[in-house]
Amino acid sequence: MALNGCFSLDYHVNPHPGDLIEVFRPGYQHWALYLGDGYVINIAPVDGIPSAFTSAKSVFSTKALVKMQLLKEVVGNDKYRINNKYDETHSPLPVDEVMQRSEFVIGQEVAYDLLVNNCEHFVTLLRYGEGVSEQANRAVSTIGWVTAAVGAFSFLGLFSKRQRAKYY
Repeated sequence: MALNGCFSLDYHVNPHPGDLIEVFRPGYQHWALYLGDGYVINIAPVDGIPSAFTSAKSVFSTKALVKMQLLKEVVGNDKYRINNKYDETHSPLPVDEVMQRSEFVIGQEVAYDLLVNNCEHFVTLLRYGEGVSEQANRAVSTIGWVTAAVGAFSFLGLFSKRQRAKYY
């Protein structure tokens, strides 16, 4: 995937409060919401232990902690971009309301599910009042396609065994 429009921390474009920040991690995107003064709100696995396997841990986590952190800490050495991609289909809430909703949840544990309640769902819920995740939708579609393909191959395998049984 080309990272057109992505930039690193040395790029001097300032996000605005309420902007969605997409962080490009190896194999997936992490999402945060910009609060202002260099800070973002995002969710992380409850144990809070920094690890090279954070993405793997999040697959198995059922709870996450809402954190307010510096953008540069969340991004680390990865690339990121401001990406308010749902603005065309969802109306952003007023910035004051987004900030109020964000302040209310900082420090709380929240339910986490990679497919239906992940970091992208979390920040879009704050910005739009509705949790949306294109990344999760793609994953669900892929799982559905793989399941259908496995089912079709199993059916064809059983079908051909039955056909062979007739000839013996």
